[in-house]
Amino acid sequence: MTRPTTKTALRVHNARLIDGTGSSPVDDAVVAVDPEGTITYAGPAATAPPAPGDTDGYRVLDAGGRTVLPGFFDCHVHLAYAQGSPPGRRAELDPVLVTLDTAERLSQTLAAGVTSVRDLAGLSAGYRTAVETGRIVGPRVHTAVRIISHTGGHADVRLPDGTDLSAGMSEIADTADAARLAVRRVLREGADVVKVCATGGMGSPYDDPDDEGLLEEEIRAVVDEARRHGGIPVAAHAQGNAGILNAIRGGVTSIEHGYGLDERALDMAGEQGVFVVPTLSTVYAGINKDTMPDYHYQKKVRWSGLTKENIARAIEYGARIALGTDAAVGPHGVNLMELSYLVDLGMDPMAAIVAGTRTSAELLGVADRLGTLTAGLTADLIVCDGDPLTDIGVLGDPANIVYVVQDGVVRKDLLLPAAATGRRS
Repeated sequence: MTRPTTKTALRVHNARLIDGTGSSPVDDAVVAVDPEGTITYAGPAATAPPAPGDTDGYRVLDAGGRTVLPGFFDCHVHLAYAQGSPPGRRAELDPVLVTLDTAERLSQTLAAGVTSVRDLAGLSAGYRTAVETGRIVGPRVHTAVRIISHTGGHADVRLPDGTDLSAGMSEIADTADAARLAVRRVLREGADVVKVCATGGMGSPYDDPDDEGLLEEEIRAVVDEARRHGGIPVAAHAQGNAGILNAIRGGVTSIEHGYGLDERALDMAGEQGVFVVPTLSTVYAGINKDTMPDYHYQKKVRWSGLTKENIARAIEYGARIALGTDAAVGPHGVNLMELSYLVDLGMDPMAAIVAGTRTSAELLGVADRLGTLTAGLTADLIVCDGDPLTDIGVLGDPANIVYVVQDGVVRKDLLLPAAATGRRS
């Protein structure tokens, strides 16, 4: 990945366009971007405005029949942690190394075709600023900073003697008032989204996915406090169905994981417009008894099949699904493999692409600027080898993501080495 900061007028031609709206693909398409990084046209070449006669300062990209799509979202990542590394392990590293490793994971994620992320615990708001100001290269960041959990809950990673291994990951709240205070703390630290634990989880030693987390009244207090501060969205870690129902009744914006979703929960989520972020990458990662603590292994064995059945039902129901991977539980930098898992459980490839673009932009509240290749929106786009509508798996391999544009800035170019401005590439 390179670190350019200059926006460039761009015209992509000889491309197959999938614009993220769910519309049919357009063969022989053109996408035009102005010098401010705004899309001015995306559609058939036959009706495209003429290319400028003078291409000085104007990049013209021949896509060679490849597919051009919007930049993708990953709405559930943990970029401050290495894959498979529990929060406590981060304390073993010098903070400088943590920062550099996190910056590298941000860069890998952008190279995979993900131009926006929602980090749901562990990532300081400083990384958002670092990306915005060009200090580092990565997806634009929405961060929860920390998770709000109850004592002994999914995000309580304290040892029995009280030693806190969370490395800044968790806020403990055991009453509605404490939950409000926890919201105020994370918002003071710059959180874009508030995350709560509505259930236990797979990797936590003290609970199970069927265990309920924060009480419904506590979740409701969190949602109300977030509303009072600019209408900040609330994401709920929610795996077992009882906690999922509590979270939906409490007014959350999204259900993260949703492994135990039943028909009642799906009906309620649909009625209230609640998003579901299934994080199937954690389910398809496989189960290895030799490398997992026994409590984790036993839970994964029990829940793997159930999860696939329930998320397949959610897809069939037409749940409002956004893309998220829980990267760190699984590998970083191959985020779009999640699309293949959605398709494996019954989602149409075009619908999976929409889930990772337009629907995810709606979840993050940025659909007025991002998520589709539409005139007037910000130029976040990728070019990939292959046809993802016949083989969605091509998007899961970063080597197939040959061109990445973020906010009108070319971030990745595998088509030609550093194609010069004012020249055709």
